Amino acid sequence: MNHTHTDRPASLEVKAEFDKFLRTFETFRMENDQRLLDMNSRFGADVLTGEKVDRLNRALDEQKRMIDELMLDRQRPALGGAFQPPEARAWRSGFDLYMRKGVEKGLLELEGKALSVGTSTDGGYLAPPETEQQIDRLLSAASPIRAIAGVQKISGNVYKKPFATASASSGWVAETAARPQTTTPTLAELSFPAMELYAMPSATQTILDDAAVDTEAWLANEVQIVFAEQEGLAFVSGDGVNKPKGFLSYTNVANASWSWGNVGYLATGVSGAFAASNPSDALVNLIYTLKQGYRANANWVLNRNVQAEIRKFKDANGLYLWQPALQAGQPASLLGYPVTESEDMPNLGANSFSLAFGDFRRGYLVVDRLGVRILRDPYTAKPYVLFYTTKRVGGGIQNFEAIKLLKFGVS
Repeated sequence: MNHTHTDRPASLEVKAEFDKFLRTFETFRMENDQRLLDMNSRFGADVLTGEKVDRLNRALDEQKRMIDELMLDRQRPALGGAFQPPEARAWRSGFDLYMRKGVEKGLLELEGKALSVGTSTDGGYLAPPETEQQIDRLLSAASPIRAIAGVQKISGNVYKKPFATASASSGWVAETAARPQTTTPTLAELSFPAMELYAMPSATQTILDDAAVDTEAWLANEVQIVFAEQEGLAFVSGDGVNKPKGFLSYTNVANASWSWGNVGYLATGVSGAFAASNPSDALVNLIYTLKQGYRANANWVLNRNVQAEIRKFKDANGLYLWQPALQAGQPASLLGYPVTESEDMPNLGANSFSLAFGDFRRGYLVVDRLGVRILRDPYTAKPYVLFYTTKRVGGGIQNFEAIKLLKFGVS
């Protein structure tokens, strides 16, 4: 339940795994080069070489997953290390007693002193701010879209953001010419409601009685996995009903017909696949559907299966378009832009939108309502104690110009 490690051994372990990953990629490149040579020879492709390339591709994915897990483990800081005012220390102490024994007295007394924490009509208590920050920090590392999206903290239930559907007009005039009246900008409003996301980790009372167990760190580590999985799916394909609206759930239109409120796409020209010849042309074309201002901070978003296909692509000079990170903890790159792996993106299929490209910091907004609430339940699943943990999260596209999709279809 409690993660303990020292920086030096962890660093050495990450370095060892990353070095192994780079060696595997070098082997993958050599085998894939041979596969391509065989395809162009009079004997044709060798089945064994193709199978070896596929095995190496899967090994790269597994090694990258191991590195990601090690890096995430290193980002779990100890709670409560900095100086805290007496009220905050008292709340943490009371919260720890509530977690371990279900004793509410200390928390109720602090509420009576108007501390900015409390119960809801459904029961439960707000976690200490340090625990909430720990959960948010772990989510930023474990939730792929959150890591690259814009994030807005709110204290209410809805975040509203105005935007201009038509800008003010302007023009050139001579020094003494009449100035015709210009039109005023037209404003509309985007609304991002915060929906309830919950997790319910469990522990035995024996473990909770163990003074060596850091209950706050345990709670943060347990809920971040569930929260990250649910968030990741919602930010990609959520329908907006009691959950965030994913960027794939908006109306998609051919980029030539794009208008505000829709997400533009390009088609590969082949159903469920890249084109057989010059497959990377679709990637280059997608890059340049974005305006220059968005390309500077753009990311690719795709799952591991699609990434495995793209790893095999080379440019006209024989250089691989996909390149591993220069150091552990950094993303791989594709045509010079960072790659974000999201397993919630669809696999290649007929008319699938399996690849996105854009400036997600400006294009997609995650809304977090302040406060993580915990309700202790020792009765429902005896001998286990359940901790019904909730936070409120919303999300949706805030700039429809900043995200583009690749459609694996004829048109």
